[in-house]
Amino acid sequence: MKQIGASLDRIDGPLKVTGSARYTAEITLPRLAHAVMLQSTIARGRIRDVDTSAAQRMPGVIAVLTHRNAMKLPQGGRAAVEPPHGRVLSLLQDDRVHYNGQPVAVVVADTIEQANAAAEVVTLDYQAETPALEFGKQRQHAHSPGQVLGMDADSRRGDPGHAAATAEHRKSMIYTTPMEHHNPMEPHATLAAWDGDRLTLYDSSQYVAGVRSTVAETLGIPPERVRVRNLFVGGAFGGKGSAWSHVVLAAMAARQAGRPVRLVLERPQLFGPVGGRPQTEQHLQLASERDGALLALEHHAFSNTSTLEDWTEPSAMISRMLYACSNVATSHRLVPLNVGTPTFQRAPGESTGSFALESAIDEVATEAGIDPLQMRLRNYAETDMGRKLPFSSKSLRECYRVGAERFGWARRNPQARSMRHGRWLVGLGMGTASRPAKRMPAAAGVRLLPDGTAIVRSSTEDLGTGTYTVMAQVAADTLGYPMQRVRFELGDTDFPEAPISAGSMTVESVGSAVHAACSDARRQLIRMACADPHSPFSGAGADEVRIEDGWLRDAGGKRREPVAAVIARSPRQAIDVQGSSQAGDETERYSMHSFGAVFVEVHVDPQLGIVRVPRAVGAYGVGTVINEKTARSQLMGGIVWGISQALFEASVPDPRNGRFVNANLAEYHVPVNADIRDIAVLFVPEHDAQVNPIGAKGLGEVGMTGVAGALANAIYHATGRRIRELPITLDKLLL
Repeated sequence: MKQIGASLDRIDGPLKVTGSARYTAEITLPRLAHAVMLQSTIARGRIRDVDTSAAQRMPGVIAVLTHRNAMKLPQGGRAAVEPPHGRVLSLLQDDRVHYNGQPVAVVVADTIEQANAAAEVVTLDYQAETPALEFGKQRQHAHSPGQVLGMDADSRRGDPGHAAATAEHRKSMIYTTPMEHHNPMEPHATLAAWDGDRLTLYDSSQYVAGVRSTVAETLGIPPERVRVRNLFVGGAFGGKGSAWSHVVLAAMAARQAGRPVRLVLERPQLFGPVGGRPQTEQHLQLASERDGALLALEHHAFSNTSTLEDWTEPSAMISRMLYACSNVATSHRLVPLNVGTPTFQRAPGESTGSFALESAIDEVATEAGIDPLQMRLRNYAETDMGRKLPFSSKSLRECYRVGAERFGWARRNPQARSMRHGRWLVGLGMGTASRPAKRMPAAAGVRLLPDGTAIVRSSTEDLGTGTYTVMAQVAADTLGYPMQRVRFELGDTDFPEAPISAGSMTVESVGSAVHAACSDARRQLIRMACADPHSPFSGAGADEVRIEDGWLRDAGGKRREPVAAVIARSPRQAIDVQGSSQAGDETERYSMHSFGAVFVEVHVDPQLGIVRVPRAVGAYGVGTVINEKTARSQLMGGIVWGISQALFEASVPDPRNGRFVNANLAEYHVPVNADIRDIAVLFVPEHDAQVNPIGAKGLGEVGMTGVAGALANAIYHATGRRIRELPITLDKLLL
C-alpha cells in the first residue's frame, strides 16, 4: 500500500485557500429570492395574533409565511423519519410555541436586505404560559428514555451497594455540565428550488440522504423527486446531522414564492432550533480496596430534553466498559424543558461522561494515595465487562506508556500545590479517552475510464475532515492507481447512498464501501486483460497479475501494460462497478472502540484564578491510520474542543423566558490561538482485523474525550481545589 498511511495534503485544500470552494450560502440560481426566519420570543404558549400587513407592503417582499397561510403538510409538522435523524419540526402548522427561538414565520423577498427589513415589522402577539426552564426544579419530573443507542437506558451487574459496604474507600460525587451549542464557522443554510414537482436542495448537511428522506416524507412526495447536494461543509460537529425546520421551511417558501429561495441562519439562530449539547447532572459513587481496585461503580446521569421529543445524552455508557469492575450500575433520566430539542455534539455522551468518570477516578486515587496513572492501570479492563465481549483490539496500555513517557509524567509530585513555574501554580493531570468504533451500511460506485483515471462516488459529505482525500487514498491503493489519477466525488443524493457523516464512522463505513467497489473493479480489470487476445496477459491466470501505479504487471516483471490500454480496447470503454459494505456478526462477537490517553499541564494564577494550558499530549490507538496528517489534525481539534469544554463553553438561558443571552461568538466563549499552546499527538500502531475491511477506527471524536477530566484533575493538582462543574472559570477558583 503506497497511499494509505501517507501524510498527504488535502485535495480540496487549494480550493479552500483560494476561495474557489462554494459553500451552500454562496450558491446562486436565476431569480433567487432570500428568506429570513422569525423566531418566538416566549418559551411556551400560543400565538394569539400575527400582523404581516406592513411587511407585505414593503418593496421587494414576495411572501410572508405564518401558521395562517403556510401550506398544510400531511404529517402536520411531526417528524416523518424516526429519530435520531428525524425531528419533531416547527413548520408553521399551528399556533403553539414550545420554546424561545422556535420558528414562527418566514419572510421572502428579492434581496436579503429587503427580507430583513420586512421581518422587523412583522408583529406577533402571544398568550404566554408558564414554561419549564429550571433544570433543578424539573428534575422531579425526570423520566427514563427506555432505550439509549439501542440498549437499555439502565444497566446493572453484580451488587454495587453490597460491594461498597465493605470497601476501604468510598466517595459520592455530583458533576455538572452546561448546555452547549455547536457554532461552526459556516452557519446552517439551505437553498430550495422547484422544477415542477421536483425539488432540488442545496443544504449544509452531514447527511444528504437523510435530508432527502425527511423532506420528501414531510412534504408527502416520493424521495426520487428530491435531490440534495452539498459539496463543502464549513464545520458541523453533529449539529447538521438532521434536517431541521429551516430546511423544510425553505422548500415551503420556494413553493409558495414560485422561485428558488435561500435561507441562511444568523449566528443567534444556531441557539435553539438546530440542537446542541444538553445540560447534564451526573451522580457517581465509587468504592475501592486499599490498593485502588474498584469494587463498585455507580453512574446515574440526568440530562435535559425538550417538551417536543426525547433526546438522550448517553453520559453513563462509558462507565459500563471503560474500567474493570464487577459491580456496576448505570442509569439515564431525561428532564423535559421548554428548550429546543438537543442533538449530537462532538463525542455525545463520552465527552460529558468521561469528564465525570475521569474526575471521579482521580478523586478515589487521591483518597487512596495512589498515582492516577497507576489507578487506571490497576483497573485496566481486558474485556468489555458490560457486554461480556472481548475487544476487537485495544492498545490503551501502550497509549498510557508512550503518552506518559512523552509528557514526563514521572516528574509529577503527587502533592497538590507542590509544583510551581514562577508565580504560577503548576498541575499535571491525565484522563482516558474512548469512543465506540462502528459503521453503518454504505455504498460507493467506481468508474474506470480509458484515459487511465478513476471516478469514485458516494453520497457522503466532507465536513472539513479530509473525506475527499482519504477516500481517494483508499481507492488508489485498492485499485493500484496513482493518487493523481483518482477523483472522489461526494455530496449528491444521485450518488450511491452513504450513511450520516457522524459518530466518527465515515472512514469505517464509506471507506469500506469504496474498498469493496474498487476491489471488484480491480478484479474485473484483471479478468478483462486475461481474456483480451491483444493484451500481453492474454491467457494468464488472474492470480498471476497485479496492478501497480496504473500498470498491470506479472509477478516476474516480464510483462506489463497500462490499465488505460485494456479499458480502451473494451467495447464499453469503461468499467462501472457499485459496491457496498455493512457490519456483520462481528459486532455481536467483539466490542469495538478507539482508545487513548491524554495528559495535560496547567498553570494557574493563585491570585487571579487564570488558567493556562501550556501543553497537552494525547496517545491514541485507532487502528489503521489512512492519512496521518488529517488524522493528526482531527485529534488535535478534539483536544482543543476538550480544552474549550473544560474552560470556556456554556450556553446561558435567561431563566425568565428561555432566551439564550450569549447567542453570539462575542459572548459564547471558545479558545482563540493564544489559548492553545503545544499539542502533541502520538499514534500507537494497532491492527484490527475485525472492525472493518480496512482496519480503520473513527478518530474524529475520541480526541475530545477524557480532556475535560484531565484538565479538572490537573487544576486540582495545581490548586488543591476540586471543581465538579463545567466550565472551570476563574470565579470558581477564587471562591
